[in-house]
Amino acid sequence: MGRIIIMTDSTSDLPASFVETENISIIPLYVNFKNTAYLDGVDIDPSKLYENVSETGIFPKTASPSPSDFLEAFTPAIDAGHDILYIGLSSRLSSTIQNARIAASEFDDHRIEIIDSLNLSAGIGLLVMKAVQLNEKPQLSVKALADELRFLVPKVRTFFAVDTLEYLHGGGRCSSLENLVGSMLRIRPILQVVDGQILVNRKVRGKREKLLQEMLGLLDPNHTHQELVMVNHSMCPEMADALSRHITTLMPEAQVVITQAGCVISSHCGPKTFSFVYFEK
Repeated sequence: MGRIIIMTDSTSDLPASFVETENISIIPLYVNFKNTAYLDGVDIDPSKLYENVSETGIFPKTASPSPSDFLEAFTPAIDAGHDILYIGLSSRLSSTIQNARIAASEFDDHRIEIIDSLNLSAGIGLLVMKAVQLNEKPQLSVKALADELRFLVPKVRTFFAVDTLEYLHGGGRCSSLENLVGSMLRIRPILQVVDGQILVNRKVRGKREKLLQEMLGLLDPNHTHQELVMVNHSMCPEMADALSRHITTLMPEAQVVITQAGCVISSHCGPKTFSFVYFEK
């Protein structure tokens, strides 16, 4: 009898130990520097990415896996008699979901379920971790599992604290004027994922400690499902640790999982970005 194989993409920023233990299949996005394409998490990691930017002054571009990439990933599991649940990067930010659906259409109906996370980074990772937990239920079909995940998608809350506008600007995510004003005034934005898009929640002026306090102010224990909270960071473990300690103080029953951002979120938000993700009650 086949089983349900859970797959996601490299933007999910899951802990490596979890990926290995739970046999999660990761389909990498591409990180492009001029004419060179790297597989995220395979050929390049954030430290190498930042090194390339420092040496060349060129900011990376990211690209989704192609339908043929998904076909290559899906086929062995289907041929082995398994079903697939794939949870991927927001369709409002990337063509990743669209390409996954194109590939899934090549197989029999109901063998592959595609979940549009309407999220990114640990917002996807949180859904993957929940999918693993739900998949422990005996005799749960891939469609039933997908239905439970789609119910949870709008309950995921994702907030990012960005230390510099340089990468958002370099990647075309904010205008030159916004970058100039932000640099002059040392504005550090807090970004929020809303309906699959990245929006500015607020702009924080001052030291990074103030940024941490503003982030904590967004976490209301009364409206947070305290089973699991994910903290994600790009090259700033000290901020992730501080955020984790504060969350544990606020919500002693919560399991706080710290993860490191991959190359996609690092490409767009830059170093010293940190975030938290949770399910709203």
